[in-house]
Amino acid sequence: MARLARLSIAQQPHHVVQRGNNRQPIFVDAADRERFLALVGEGAARFGVALHAYVLMDNHFHLLATPATGDALPQWMQAVGRAYVRHFNDRHGRSGTLWEGRYRSTLVQAERYLLPCMAYIDLNPVRAGLVAEPLQHPWSSHAHYVGQRHDRIVTPHALYWGLGNTPFDREAAYADLVRAGVSAADQTLLTDAVFKGWVAGDTAFVAKMQSDTPRRLSPSKAGRRPNAAEN
Repeated sequence: MARLARLSIAQQPHHVVQRGNNRQPIFVDAADRERFLALVGEGAARFGVALHAYVLMDNHFHLLATPATGDALPQWMQAVGRAYVRHFNDRHGRSGTLWEGRYRSTLVQAERYLLPCMAYIDLNPVRAGLVAEPLQHPWSSHAHYVGQRHDRIVTPHALYWGLGNTPFDREAAYADLVRAGVSAADQTLLTDAVFKGWVAGDTAFVAKMQSDTPRRLSPSKAGRRPNAAEN
């Protein structure tokens, strides 16, 4: 069955995942990760994308971002992807593809799933067994949100600002949210949505978004769930 066309809607948050070809590493060291984040930040400013959260793993990355226009997200991802592949190939003396096909993405209902999606992203290194807690993984936006580091490429969503009236209140509330974890149901929904291309939202939200596009936004029947290595 042909893949669904990617969905990109202006002023709505999107969860994006990209993996290395054959699950090979896409980052070798800190210099690679720093260059990638620089490209992500430069591209976000250029194309009008607000980056809310990210995590870099060895062979894939997650981003949560809101594009200002319908074209901004694919333009951003294309520019970052091409520039980073040139960097990686030149630096490591290789050629050819780096990515496992096209990036995966899904629309996220902000009011219901944006904060759980941020926690889901922060907890990726914990689920992978790399660290005991998110703050131990330096290559994510988690430290920014709990007040341990200022990350200039990150633009907090309004829902984060709503967590408290002071920076300390917001940081403490967000740390508590991540510490509480993501429910099994939300984790399954977020994983299935991004890898299968469905909207991460409740029935009313999906119906509202569906009225604006002919592209199918929810599954017509149950399908294979991605395996644990995919998230």
